[in-house]
Amino acid sequence: MGSKAGSQNEGYQSAVYRILDANLDRAREGLRIIEEWCRFGLNQTQLTEECKQLRQELAHWHSNDLRAARDTPNDRGTDLTHPQEAERSSVAQVLQVNFSRTQEALRVLEEYGKLYSGDMAAACKQMRYRVYTLETRLGGYERQQKLRQSTLYLVTSPSDHLLEVVEAALQGGLSLVQYRDKETNDLTRIENAKRLKQLCHRYDALFIINDRIDLALAVDADGVHLGQDDVPIALARQLLGSQRIIGRSTHSPEEMHRAIEEGADYIGVGPVYETPTKAGRPAAGLEYVRHAAAQAALPWFAIGGISADNLDAVLSAGAERVAVVRAIMAAEEPTLMTQYFVSQLDRVQTLRAHAIS
Repeated sequence: MGSKAGSQNEGYQSAVYRILDANLDRAREGLRIIEEWCRFGLNQTQLTEECKQLRQELAHWHSNDLRAARDTPNDRGTDLTHPQEAERSSVAQVLQVNFSRTQEALRVLEEYGKLYSGDMAAACKQMRYRVYTLETRLGGYERQQKLRQSTLYLVTSPSDHLLEVVEAALQGGLSLVQYRDKETNDLTRIENAKRLKQLCHRYDALFIINDRIDLALAVDADGVHLGQDDVPIALARQLLGSQRIIGRSTHSPEEMHRAIEEGADYIGVGPVYETPTKAGRPAAGLEYVRHAAAQAALPWFAIGGISADNLDAVLSAGAERVAVVRAIMAAEEPTLMTQYFVSQLDRVQTLRAHAIS
């Protein structure tokens, strides 16, 4: 009996060791994939260093006795796969999959580690929380980077072909979309927002909700855009957290400077021209664009009645980013119109960057 029990215990120990070995590998591999993006995709030293430290701590627990228990030829899981494992549609999906992979592996290490080393289990628990924080920080940093890189901002208007028009614009190079609809009911807004967010993220584009913080939270949007009569930025930040984007519409130099002081991530500057989207609001004109070009130190988008016909005048006044509604939503060829705007905006940014250097 004693020999049989001893054999069973040895079998259990071997299985636990194999579980720990496999999940140490899995967690380290997931972290390495995340680390490579932090290093080469974002050029972000702090996030890269955090990934590296986590990998090194896991390596500390990957002892020789755990490695010795590895039995790859007899592992029944090596041939198991899922069709989704062969598909990745964006960098965001790659990161999401590997964060999940790392977090799940750390949870397994925490639980089975209790049978091996209490210290190891406790360390893996703390590492799991650090990975959650890393995921949040990375999401916030990526959003800010995408915001700074975006030159064209599409603000939607109600349309029977909303998703088709937005996807056509995304195919043309659009990277920033705001869902704006003041006419439909909340159930429709939520459904549209969910589908638009999925569409935007499939194309690695940011998705912003107009006005509604509750809706932004409900669909996990990248941020919210607030008008002058909406809630204070400080309250929006408290509700949304530090990792989401908050924009503010401004119509004068005074409103611009106040939004910057209150902590907006970006501002709208306009309306440059009178527009039915803001019926009754007088145009702020090109002079306000010139003021923003000289004074605004954060991303800002000229907005209001901007079209292919007047884009040159707006760019000549100093704008490098513009937001449009009808120019794309009402375009016969949204993809081609988007490509035109993006090419003109990128050209201006390149010329000005060379002029500064």
